[in-house]
Amino acid sequence: QVQLVESGGGSVQSGGSLRLSCAASRYISSRYCMGWFRQFPGKEREGVAAIHSDGRTTYADSAAGRFTISQDKSQKTLYLQMDDLEPEDTAMYYCAQAGWGSAGCSLLPMIFPAWGPGTQVTVSS
Repeated sequence: QVQLVESGGGSVQSGGSLRLSCAASRYISSRYCMGWFRQFPGKEREGVAAIHSDGRTTYADSAAGRFTISQDKSQKTLYLQMDDLEPEDTAMYYCAQAGWGSAGCSLLPMIFPAWGPGTQVTVSS
């Protein structure tokens, strides 16, 4: 069982930055994808960014240019640097992990079996 724990959420003003972290107890397999997802109240969870075990990244259009996903494999930690935050980014943010092949990571939540409990991000105008 993979345990994932997010941290780094909080409240920030529009235009500000936050850095989310996700600590993993282990990796599902030597080839994996880890991703950040978010959920707005009353909405389905959506993908934000993902990173393959080989370092390739995938971004949602809403995140490209403002958010940066990275990982420290020695610490089994995933990061999401979020800059130029907008009130529309207010959501619960989750990290997730899935075993993967050689293809680039998907941002479809249903493909990821392991999830953290989430961390709240609130951006005020």
